[in-house]
Amino acid sequence: MPVAVMSENSISFRKLLEQCEDQELEAPGGIATPQVYGRLLALYLLHNDMDNARYLWKRIPPAIRSANSELGGIWSVGQRIWQRDYPGIYTTINAQPWSENIQSIMEALKGVLEQGWQADSATRMVMPKKPECAAVALIPNEQQLARLTDYVAFLEN
Repeated sequence: MPVAVMSENSISFRKLLEQCEDQELEAPGGIATPQVYGRLLALYLLHNDMDNARYLWKRIPPAIRSANSELGGIWSVGQRIWQRDYPGIYTTINAQPWSENIQSIMEALKGVLEQGWQADSATRMVMPKKPECAAVALIPNEQQLARLTDYVAFLEN
């Protein structure tokens, strides 16, 4: 999985990550809201920052973890990523109804994971996607010969 998201939204996700980190640091009493923790955890997963995701999960108070099922869902996606259980990642992402705050991040995460790979949950295999071949326009032999002749004549002069 790429370190950074290769999409047009990568800059906005990076800014959102910085904002969430600031909100966590500036939270009264050092305890942020479950929405901030959820977004921050999902963004760490999106940017493949598994160390920070793990440490964030450990510092979220247990009361907030148990009260918010969405946090547990995000963390279960993180666990699947950590274990490289790619079919499990897709299953976990698709099984959970995500809130509006997290939905776009999870869709981006799913898009990043799908870049160049396809997961088959039946066989639990991850295989590279076959690249789509662009249709090659066939040029008639006489036309191709004329082009080559013009090219060689141009190079000789």
